[in-house]
Amino acid sequence: MNFTKYINNFFKSEKSTGIVLIIATIFSLIITNSNFGKAYHHFWQIQLFSESVEHWINDGIMTVFFLLVGLELKRELLYGELSKKREAMLPILAAIGGMLVPACFYLAFNWGTETQSGFGIPMATDIAFSLGILSLLGNRVPVSLKIFLTALAVIDDLGAIAIIGFFYTTSLVWMNLFFALGIYAALIILNKLKVNSLFIYLMGGIFMWYFMLHSGIHATITGVLLAFVIPFENGAKDSKAYSLQNLLHKPVAFFILPIFALANTSIFLNASISQIISENYTIGIALGLILGKPIGIFLFTYLATVLKFCQLPKDLNWRHILGIGSIAGIGFTMSVFITILAFKNETVANNSKLMVLIASLISGTIGLIVLSRALKRTSTIEQ
Repeated sequence: MNFTKYINNFFKSEKSTGIVLIIATIFSLIITNSNFGKAYHHFWQIQLFSESVEHWINDGIMTVFFLLVGLELKRELLYGELSKKREAMLPILAAIGGMLVPACFYLAFNWGTETQSGFGIPMATDIAFSLGILSLLGNRVPVSLKIFLTALAVIDDLGAIAIIGFFYTTSLVWMNLFFALGIYAALIILNKLKVNSLFIYLMGGIFMWYFMLHSGIHATITGVLLAFVIPFENGAKDSKAYSLQNLLHKPVAFFILPIFALANTSIFLNASISQIISENYTIGIALGLILGKPIGIFLFTYLATVLKFCQLPKDLNWRHILGIGSIAGIGFTMSVFITILAFKNETVANNSKLMVLIASLISGTIGLIVLSRALKRTSTIEQ
């Protein structure tokens, strides 16, 4: 399958994923604030093996989501746009700007406060939602713009994973971490020896997840680490990594992410919106996603072309980059995930989740309007 065909198929699948996530989120918010709200919220707090259902979703099955992210990232690095150094520079630098500037916006309002740990929240981009929103513009969207957003979002996910690993790790249990890394080293050796049994890698991944879970480092990191040792061979369709990626896509899109949304958006809307949006941490999240993302992506992309590190694809213009920057402000899944790690105070966490949803909605709407006009203008010029 050539890369253009692959990106179009991936693009279409993300549209349906985004729709399912929206439905799950709306359902969760409605039922939480209905007469069934307390029972619904309590369900996610039921204890299983000394931990809540919500905990097992966030630390357990979300590892599978990160495994899929890792496989997609690996494919990009080996055979996609990120495999070509000059072409990769544009989305890489755009993603760096799209992470640094939102974090600066957030810290400008929260530096030195108890909520400064939330700086990672507006740095994230939800790949499913952002591509889903872009797909609403149909065939008018140039393939190069789809590729740019996909690569940017994948790099953004890698950045979010690094942030989770470095900044949202509590106390370390070194013995468990040693065992987890020892298993990973063994899997790397098996990969070098060209062992292709997917069963062996997955079993090793399960044991690695167990020790990582009890090491103090967030267990979902295991998913990404595992993805990088599963053989991709020459990128053929019968490779273990390619087969696993195809196998996981629908369960992740239509089960794991909706379950995550249901469990983590059971937010009681007790406080007034005006009160919620007046908090420093919610202001930081809103400005980071709505303004920081497009400014950071546009600025770093512009500087990259001016300094001749790379060049803008011929079928794109700066309106396209500005619009895609706003769409990248749709944080949703990754932003909510980081919120859970950043804030232990339930009120602060819930207010932050709600602001992520509001800011993501605003960012997506702005991005759609800017891109719609840019694409209309482009088609008018071509005629």
